[in-house]
Amino acid sequence: MEFENLHEILRSLYDEMLPLSATMAAVAKGVAGLGALFYVALKVWQALSRAEPIDVFPLLRPFAIGICIMFFPTIVLGTINAVLSPVVSGTHSMLESQVLDLNKLQQQKDQLEREAMLRNPEQAYLISDEEFDKKLDELGWSPSDLGTMAGMYLERQGYNMEQSIKNWFRDLLEILFQAAALVIDTIRTFFLIVLSILGPIAFAISVWDGFESTMTQWISRYVSVYLWLPVADIFSAILAKLQSLMLEKDIESLSDPEFIPDGSNTVYIIFMIIGIVGYFTVPTVTGWIIQAGGAGNFMRNVTQTSHSAANIAGAGAGAAVGNIGGQLLK
Repeated sequence: MEFENLHEILRSLYDEMLPLSATMAAVAKGVAGLGALFYVALKVWQALSRAEPIDVFPLLRPFAIGICIMFFPTIVLGTINAVLSPVVSGTHSMLESQVLDLNKLQQQKDQLEREAMLRNPEQAYLISDEEFDKKLDELGWSPSDLGTMAGMYLERQGYNMEQSIKNWFRDLLEILFQAAALVIDTIRTFFLIVLSILGPIAFAISVWDGFESTMTQWISRYVSVYLWLPVADIFSAILAKLQSLMLEKDIESLSDPEFIPDGSNTVYIIFMIIGIVGYFTVPTVTGWIIQAGGAGNFMRNVTQTSHSAANIAGAGAGAAVGNIGGQLLK
């Protein structure tokens, strides 16, 4: 089974598990209803105790959240997925275009590299059976010629073994590279399913006074995890573009009739290793795009407290100056 099919299976798994959030909505409605009762009663009691008019608009918040819970798969998940799906589609199409260009350049490089080696009489027999047979026909049957033949056979076998090892190591790195992308997509799908199923509970808890930030944190975490795949596609597109630039440079060198390739794939292997390691930085990079914590509310509260303290200090200083001025006037 190809890796692309495994990604499709993960997307199908998410679609199949999405209706389970409706089951949790039944439990969440009870929690939200009880929270709405206490929330409205507390706000009304506070207004009456202060002899202030009751502000009806804040009291509509629990009812709006209740509607979101009742139609959670459609209103909440459907809206978020509809907004973010074009981002996923756009980054995936960008990746596919880069990979298509990379494959074309790789085929062109392989062809030019073979032609360049055929131009070299010392290496042509290593990759061409015709050149190998031609070189054997030029030799006689003297002891020195037999030793040369044995050396040619050994050298050709050594070259084929070296190329087999290089290709095997390259295929292994490509498999690990695809596996790293699959690991990110699997963890992403797991997190999205858990957040989707328990989302109504998070919304219900946010109705209770003091837990208002639960809903915003759930939304920020869901969006952050959802963006793992676009960020991974962008990272893969960057690597594919980088490899395309390297291949274009190699093709330019191979176009020179006097250039003899060395057959080394060291730079390609290094960038494959960088790509494998870089895939696991995707959650960190996504966290830079969407802040999935409550630090913003905390800093806002700290700022408001600082301003209040400054105003109190200023008022106190003004009162002190006024008292001193009054004493002087007396």
